[in-house]
This record gives sequence, structure tokens and C-alpha cells, in this order.
Amino acid sequence: MSTYPALRLRRTRVSPWSRALHAETVLTPADLIWPLFVTEGAEEEPIASLPGVSRWSVAQIVERAREAAVLGIPALALFPNTPERLRSDDGREAVNPDNLMCRAIAAIKDAVPGIGILTDVALDPYTAHGHDGLVDAAGYVLNDATAEVLTEQALVQAAAGADIVAPSDMMDGRVGLIRAALESGGHHNVQIMAYAAKYASAFYGPFRDAVGSRGRLKGDKKTYQMDPANAEEALREVAADLDEGADSVMVKPGLPYLDIVRRVKERFEVPVFAYQVSGEYAMIEHAAAAGAGDRDALVLETLMAFKRAGCSGVLTYHAAHAARLLGA
Repeated sequence: MSTYPALRLRRTRVSPWSRALHAETVLTPADLIWPLFVTEGAEEEPIASLPGVSRWSVAQIVERAREAAVLGIPALALFPNTPERLRSDDGREAVNPDNLMCRAIAAIKDAVPGIGILTDVALDPYTAHGHDGLVDAAGYVLNDATAEVLTEQALVQAAAGADIVAPSDMMDGRVGLIRAALESGGHHNVQIMAYAAKYASAFYGPFRDAVGSRGRLKGDKKTYQMDPANAEEALREVAADLDEGADSVMVKPGLPYLDIVRRVKERFEVPVFAYQVSGEYAMIEHAAAAGAGDRDALVLETLMAFKRAGCSGVLTYHAAHAARLLGA
């Protein structure tokens, strides 16, 4: 290998055109999935802990879909803020084919049929206790009973027009049940993006505000979400979900777990996505507001880090902003 001065690694960095030519990783709007929150009633409900993010009515969710299409964002991820009167211990509103989520899916597909819709399969937006599944008298989340409800939930979402169902609950075996139900129900082309390595993280707080589950959560989610100390376990989780029929897998949260993204990509060579979660988004917004960094540069650098680590795409609340920057 050449040595200095024959080798000057800075030569290719001198000019913008050369830096672009030698870039090893490329970020485009097509790498982004835009998470959106849908609500009843008001056209827009700003979320205090997520500066710049709002809950939207079904009509306004359609407008966000149109905006995404113009910006070149290929898919939306939908999350409902279920009205209080419809929350219950068994989360049965999740399987109502006329629930808020299903109406939003149908409205988007009617108005912007070319955009992809990813739907959250979990019970926390529907339960009175804020957990992702059904709980017993001791407060323990029941795996198999929950998986049965999740399967029904995925089916009603698929029937409404969802392109990707994304189980985020971390119950064992639910991917296989959902895949079998989709196949037998004729939904052969509906994808499953499994939240395969979802950690019990401190970064989820603003999201729980957005879907209305934070104040009602009893205990924590450590009996089903992963321990942040574990990496080998993540590979076992991914292997299980792929064996059961997942088309792609997700690592969540994002930046603190880029080592997991890289290990999953190298081990399995499948599409890997990451979720730049609400706490990560909020930190960037608060840092920029405090003058600790340039917002645009922070947004693009963090998203590039996901791609460099091996992500096929990133779920990020900065999707629309980043797409505008990338299209400029």
C-alpha cells in the first residue's frame, strides 16, 4: 500500500464534486418512512414533548400523505391516539374494522394509492393499562392470548389496505401466526416488518405521550421488551422472526443500537430498518433550540449513520424535513 506523500487521503476531499463522487453511502428521500399520529376530532393537536410533531385528523393525515408523495417519501407509518372511551383492558378496539387506524388507512389509500402504509400491530394504543398485550391479575403480559388478538388486528389492518403490518409487541411466536392468517385470508402480498429487536428503552417517552399511553402505564415493559445489555439475544430474536415469515426486521431504538443494526445486517443479509424514536428526535430538536448544534446538519448526519450501519430505511419524525433538505 502506498504511503505518504504518494498517498494523501485528503486529495479526494478537496472539492464538493469529489466528495460526492467518493461518497460510500447515499441518503435519499426513498430511504425514509414517516411516522404519523392520527386522532379523532381536531384537525391538528401539537404534541408538547415532540416539538414540531402533531396528531392529525383522518382528513389531515391524507394531506400528509399527499405531502409525502410530493417529497418522494415512499411510505408512512401510522399510529392511533384512541379515544379514552374506547380503551379497555382487553384492547378490543384494536380489532374493530372501523377503528381510527383502519379509517385512516382506507382514506389514504383512496386519495394517494401509490404510497405505502405501514401499520403498528400492538395493543398499547388501545389498552386501559398501557401495555402492548393482555395482562393477568398480577399484571404480567400474557404471550399466547395476546398473540391471538394481534393476529386479528393485523387482519383488519390488511383488509383496510395496509401494505406492511409491523408487530411491535415483542410477543413470542406472533409473526408466524400473523403470516399464516394473512396467507389463509388471501393477503399474500402484505409484508411483515417485525420489530425483532425492540429494547426496553428510556427513549420512548414522547411517543407514549403521542398515543396517550404514558400516564396509564402500570409498571414497565421489561418482561417482553429486550434488555439493553443484550446483543446475542437480538440475533436470536431476528432469526426467529425470519423463520416465522418476516419480510424485513427492525431495530428499535436507533442511534444507541447501531451496533445491533450492523450485526443483524452482516449475519442475515436481509432488509433491516431502524426507528429513530421519539426521544432521539426530541434530543435533536432541543439541542438545536439551545444552540448546541445546527438542526439540518444534525438531522442529515444521524440519518446517514443509519444507512452507513446497514439500514435499508429509517423511520423518522424528521422524514419530511430531511426530504426537503435532500431535494434542495
